[in-house]
Amino acid sequence: MSNAALLLHTDAFVTDRPNLLGRQSAGESFLRGFIRHADVDQFFFWQYSGTELGELDAAVRQVAPIDKPYRWLNASQRGLLSEVGVANLPEPTIDKEAWARHPYGTHAYSICGLTHTTATPRTMDNISNLLLSPLQDHDALICTSSAVRASVETQLDGVRDYLAADYGPRGRPEPQRVTIPLGVDTAPFAATPAQRKAWRERLEIPDDALVALFVGRFNAAEKMNPALMAIALEKAAQQLGQPIYWVNSGWAGTDGEAANYHNATRALCPSVTYLVVDGRPPDVRYSIWSVADFFISFSDNIQESYGLTPVEAMAAGLPCVVTDWDGYRDTVRDGEDGFSIDTTAPAPGDGFDLAYWHANGWWTYTDYVAAAAQLTAIDFRQATQAICALAGNPDLRRKLGGQAQARARSVFDWSAIVPQYQALWADQNARRTAVPAPPGIMNNPFRPDPFRLYASYPTRHLAKDWRATLAPGTDWPAAKPLLSGPLAAYGGINRPTLEESEQIVSWLATRPGALVSEIAELFPAWRQPAIFRGLLWIARFGVIELLPPA
Repeated sequence: MSNAALLLHTDAFVTDRPNLLGRQSAGESFLRGFIRHADVDQFFFWQYSGTELGELDAAVRQVAPIDKPYRWLNASQRGLLSEVGVANLPEPTIDKEAWARHPYGTHAYSICGLTHTTATPRTMDNISNLLLSPLQDHDALICTSSAVRASVETQLDGVRDYLAADYGPRGRPEPQRVTIPLGVDTAPFAATPAQRKAWRERLEIPDDALVALFVGRFNAAEKMNPALMAIALEKAAQQLGQPIYWVNSGWAGTDGEAANYHNATRALCPSVTYLVVDGRPPDVRYSIWSVADFFISFSDNIQESYGLTPVEAMAAGLPCVVTDWDGYRDTVRDGEDGFSIDTTAPAPGDGFDLAYWHANGWWTYTDYVAAAAQLTAIDFRQATQAICALAGNPDLRRKLGGQAQARARSVFDWSAIVPQYQALWADQNARRTAVPAPPGIMNNPFRPDPFRLYASYPTRHLAKDWRATLAPGTDWPAAKPLLSGPLAAYGGINRPTLEESEQIVSWLATRPGALVSEIAELFPAWRQPAIFRGLLWIARFGVIELLPPA
């Protein structure tokens, strides 16, 4: 099986945080699943710049024990990625990585990215730039559901048509788009009678009461509007004539936001006993499922692209009542693992004003996704019937829950998903190595060499046939404070060190008027370009004089 270097940064997989996001839970789960199930001899982790390596290494080891050799690659060591073959990103920014790879050659290694929400302006730009950046057909973007893949293709179709109008049919290769679902480690979610008893006692729920469970972030605008679930549960409670308990396990941004969310939701379902649990602690995240008889989640928001909680509910053996929306339709089979409730949204083309306000910055991302969600309706009659069917038939709950659990274990466990990643990486490597690698192209037309872009600014340009001499009366004791002072120390990328500068000054003391090419040749080949260019830095502070040919 093929391997990949995993780009890691703490924002992508560390879940011990107050404002936990779904992509972080998914990232933690993927990393744990990969460490446990990858068919590799060695792990390659790629350090993301800005995160201290010791902190990053400790965070990885906290996710799962590592019983194989592993190697960290520095963020700047992209040239070493060719040893692995594939760089795996926990995000869709493969367009940016393609430009970072560019100096090493388009076939130096393959890039594999992943979609989460695709509604943010940044991600929309990433997707559009798939057709502008130097990506190849041995690169890939993993779409976590058929719905999000369709949305990616729709956006690319629009960009492709726009470019074709000016430049004609596309001739360059495009990165692959591949559908692979997010996985879960199913075993920890398996509910036990002891957990069920403990949770019901803690929440003061009778053992024979009907309990619905929602798990997720408490944010009506950016996540999902709980009103739809509250209305459906209230209708079912009135129709059944029996109490329903609704446990909401999750978190909000602030205590004030949480209070507003719960007060507004509770008011819509007065016949339902509404309970709240902090869903962030690890023991809660894995055990809360045991309290419930069925799982409910009415996703209505375009920020969603997959939805991991229904799969976690299935792993716990719970039948699901969910909306027929985005990735939910890839996981919950209507009538087999639970019930899928119809959704209705405006027709394509009816949202120009939403897009225009968002594009102009008149709306925030939250405004944008909230406005789209407020125009999404569900079939309440269908939802009520589904809840009532589960409420009145324990055998149906057991049947659908058992089928859901079997599907989660066979289809969505990381033991089944990780091999799909590795098969994709093997295909990427095969495509990459099947054709001769073109030479690396140093130029990025969107971020050109500043000395090329602004070549018209200076009077002249340093060349190898220029000569250098020490400024009159200068030696190293006089030069050192000039080159080490605060006004000389900033902007220090790839210029002569103080030790190298001392060597240059000492050498020029015995060879005045030497060619600048001769000075560069004093140093190893890999340092010569920086030394040659850095002579201007030394001259900038009056230590040496640089003279063009007479």
